[in-house]
Amino acid sequence: MSVEKKMAQEPCCSKLKMFLAAMCFVYFAKAFQGGYMKSSITQIERRFDIPSSLIGFIDGSFEIGNLLVIAFVSYFGAKLHRPRLIGAGCLIMAMGSFITAAPHFFQGLYKYETTVSHISASNGTESILPCLTNGSLAQDDIPTVEIQAECEKAASSSLWLYVFLGNMLRGIGETPVMPLGLSYLDDFSRAENTALYMALIQTVGIMGPMFGYMLGSFCAKLYVDIGAVDLDTITINHKDSRWVGAWWLGFLLTGGVMLLAGIPFWFLPKSLHKQGETETEKKSNVVEGEQDCFIPDNNKHSNAPDKPGPVSMAALAKDFLPSLKKLFSNQIYLLLVCTAFVQVNGFIGMITFKPKFMEQIYGQSASKAIFFIGIMNLPAVALGIVTGGFIMKKFKLNVLGATKICIGTSLLAFFTMLIQYFLQCDNTQVPGLTLSYQGVPQVSYQQNTLISPCNMGCSCSLKHWDPICASNGLTYASPCLAGCQSSTGDGKNMVFHNCTCVGDSPFPYANMSAVLGQCPRKSDCDYMFKVYMAVTVIGAFLSACGATPGYIILLRSINPELKSLALGIYTLIVRTLGGIPPPVYFGAFIDRTCLKWGTKQCGGRGACRIYDSGAFRNAFLGLIYGLYSLSYILWGVVYIRLSHREKKLALKNQLKAPEQDGNGVSAGNGNASSAIVKCGENADQETTI
Repeated sequence: MSVEKKMAQEPCCSKLKMFLAAMCFVYFAKAFQGGYMKSSITQIERRFDIPSSLIGFIDGSFEIGNLLVIAFVSYFGAKLHRPRLIGAGCLIMAMGSFITAAPHFFQGLYKYETTVSHISASNGTESILPCLTNGSLAQDDIPTVEIQAECEKAASSSLWLYVFLGNMLRGIGETPVMPLGLSYLDDFSRAENTALYMALIQTVGIMGPMFGYMLGSFCAKLYVDIGAVDLDTITINHKDSRWVGAWWLGFLLTGGVMLLAGIPFWFLPKSLHKQGETETEKKSNVVEGEQDCFIPDNNKHSNAPDKPGPVSMAALAKDFLPSLKKLFSNQIYLLLVCTAFVQVNGFIGMITFKPKFMEQIYGQSASKAIFFIGIMNLPAVALGIVTGGFIMKKFKLNVLGATKICIGTSLLAFFTMLIQYFLQCDNTQVPGLTLSYQGVPQVSYQQNTLISPCNMGCSCSLKHWDPICASNGLTYASPCLAGCQSSTGDGKNMVFHNCTCVGDSPFPYANMSAVLGQCPRKSDCDYMFKVYMAVTVIGAFLSACGATPGYIILLRSINPELKSLALGIYTLIVRTLGGIPPPVYFGAFIDRTCLKWGTKQCGGRGACRIYDSGAFRNAFLGLIYGLYSLSYILWGVVYIRLSHREKKLALKNQLKAPEQDGNGVSAGNGNASSAIVKCGENADQETTI
């Protein structure tokens, strides 16, 4: 007995714990990469002058990479050396990050759109050029096809394809991590420790996005061409919608971290002994557990030999379709997959455009929005994940109990999201876009509303966005459209004078002056933003509490022999249907709320500069509400199926108990273990869930 206890006792630095530590690090590294990518969406959109729908497609290339290989990696990888496959994936992810950063080194210097280049002011002397009288910009000439093609080639406008390719490689490299890593851990750890280990991995993993967003916030404040230009000549700052941060710098750093994360996996064994097993248990190696109650009979048993020898790839391929058929006959598994991809649709769309939502609704800079997400929302998610794992371990909840946790926390989180709809700020006040030049609030998507009698004689361009903040508190689209007649100073310190539209506004000021940049929002908007952040932190915590129970429901509802394949197919479907479309259609809906598009260096429509905040809020939150509501309906169906299944098993246990007692079946192991045994026995009689 003492020998068995010693053998069951796990060493302090066992290989399983080494694998657990390596998994924590790789989850951190891949989340670090993913978090930084999400935080850089706005910067990449501005740098390549592309709409939100296209940047959503680029962001979805990560899932496309997963789609290409995940089914094969999950199935064949389970039979091969899983740790080394994860190590190879880390190497590919690092290469993807380096390729993503490559366009910066091929592009020329960033040239933001501005009309200030037409203004010659030096040494504080006045210039009378903002309001042009010769009509040189009024024509907004459209270049010929040949000229535009040459310009686009010189501007390297198609280099966003490198970002697409690099992100897709990251998706390919990430493929083995989740299905092979979690199945490896679940195979060789105690059943009661699985939830805690997964909670630990996810908690460490969630630290990755936190650091990724903080790195993104830091890089967003650095000018994209830092070190290559004189920053004193730049007339915009990090709060301007034309500002592009040093997005490329973070990808070099995250790629290096991923290289380090992959090293330990090359030195770990292909398989381990089950955690805490005695010698007798190692020989029998029988896997029994609560999932037997929820796995269909035709999914439970396999014709595989007890001691399989070397398996050829042809034999594995031959067994692939039957294994897939067994997997999809599990109705609980199918419902969980459908629920997950609907929820992931809402989550991916939300997290992709949340920084932009905070910029446009609450007037926050891109770097500040990213920073707040990193230091407030993500730690709340980490705390929620570990809380969910603790609840599962503390109360020893079964699958039905875990389902109740998932549904309850999701509904509470949804309530916090409903509150967000009422935490709004007014539109940025821009004459001709969000209000008339007479001060009447009216939203216009037409460019001709930018023309007013006060600037009609200036022959202004309607395409350019070069905002100035006037002394009356209004933001004008350009110095020309404000009717400014002169300017003093240079760079960021330039001041415009004699702006006729400022004098004609409902809030006239004697000096009729303006400075570069947009005007800040009203003070009550700052208060509203603080309330919004508090609500989102609570919602993030509640939502994350259901993450670990959700994984346990999935693992306990599938055949152990099909675990890697089931996790791989689950990831494939969720990533494909839940990861690729949302950034695209969320971006397309958001693009429809754009009030002023930027202009590319070669002409044509660039990135959006300002949105209608009311329409933006309706489109963004409306999509999230619809998707989450559908997921709750599916969760209800899952709960009904599981509870119905449990009632049937309980009834059969009661009917069979007298017969078992009569045959001398011992119940001396306690109520809990007896219930598990009976559950497994009766589950064998079921053919469907």
